[in-house]
Amino acid sequence: MKRNVAVVGAGPVGLYLTVALARRGHRVTVVDRDPGPPGDDDWERRGVMQFHHPHAIRDQAVEALDAEMPDVHDALLALGAADAVLPGGIRAGVHCRRPTLERALRSAAAAEPGVTVLTGHVRDVIRDRGRAAGIKVDGRTLAADLVLHAGGRGGTLGADLRPAAEDQDCGIAYVSRHHALLPGAEPGPMTNAFGILEQHDGYAVATFLQDARTFSTLILRESGDQELAGLRDVASYEAACAAIPGLAAWTDPERSRPITAPRAGGNVRNAYRGQGALAGLVHVGDAVCITNPIAGRGIATSLMQAQNLVAALDAHDDPHDVRDAFDAYCTRAIRPWFDDHVRSDPDRLARYRGADVDLDRPLTSGWIVETMAASAELRPLILQYLQMRVLPGELAAIEPAARAVYRGGWRPPRPAGPDRIALVKAISGGGAYV
Repeated sequence: MKRNVAVVGAGPVGLYLTVALARRGHRVTVVDRDPGPPGDDDWERRGVMQFHHPHAIRDQAVEALDAEMPDVHDALLALGAADAVLPGGIRAGVHCRRPTLERALRSAAAAEPGVTVLTGHVRDVIRDRGRAAGIKVDGRTLAADLVLHAGGRGGTLGADLRPAAEDQDCGIAYVSRHHALLPGAEPGPMTNAFGILEQHDGYAVATFLQDARTFSTLILRESGDQELAGLRDVASYEAACAAIPGLAAWTDPERSRPITAPRAGGNVRNAYRGQGALAGLVHVGDAVCITNPIAGRGIATSLMQAQNLVAALDAHDDPHDVRDAFDAYCTRAIRPWFDDHVRSDPDRLARYRGADVDLDRPLTSGWIVETMAASAELRPLILQYLQMRVLPGELAAIEPAARAVYRGGWRPPRPAGPDRIALVKAISGGGAYV
């Protein structure tokens, strides 16, 4: 059955759906408030706070591309991206900035017969006898047999027909910056497939290797920590990078140079929301699930959804069946990642404040993951969880063994670097960390 499809939102999910459905012969119109990238790198991307912050493009996202549009994967590599490979040759994802990913997807959509790209604001969904019949774009009507809402976490399309969102403030804020490696320079030390991730006393830091010999640094703090809010200032951010050994190695002036100002990010939430009652309107991507970005699961879970929705449209003609099959998939395969963050994120915040593991209740995933450093027996399953090859519930099988590690007195070692008080002093001009 060939459909006339309206896709709301031209981010990674909306563009993925646009290309995949057009290649099946559907007529697709994709609408976004942002007109798309200009000719240079200065693309602000309206309404997407996280656009210029670092992303881990996990292998689940690459697998979704390879399944439907391997030419887009090839285009990313041509733009300077590189596959992220673990020891043993296991691909973990791709080193890539989000703007680079969206440029490649936009180019594929623009070149695809049967695709129309519109710039505008979608005001509402048209409803006709209990089903979606199109969308209202600014002052005009766009008829459609099927409406796919990929408008992101702030989208309100059909909100009156959906169950209320389950929502939790992650309690964090962050500042990040893009850098370029100097000619001939190698990336800094890496503790995972994408860069480093370190939890310090009172804050966390990360680096993300990207395309075209660029990388991002990131410093994360509790959202209420006003003393570290000054990290958005260039001098303070550079002082912090110099004080934290893991970041200092990457940002050494003999290795790299900054290419952007520091950018602040906040209002970080975990949220999950099911489908609504209107047949022919399907919500997908961040409109269904968002999770704490510190784990880098957002684009992976969103493109996993998009790939499954395409399969549901292949398998079902009735819009009720499409919606129900997709909702069941999200409940089974996507919601567990939301639930995992809801349980584990409060422990993460408590650890920033110096709290010890609570052995009077089941360990959450963050505490279980740490024991990988202490037990070779626990490592294989933890790695599968970290690579999103098993759902979080699978960690229950090793929770007793992980608990025994802590009962024996072991605790996760802290990486080298200043504690929060020393970092505040360093960025305030009070002296360097020694």
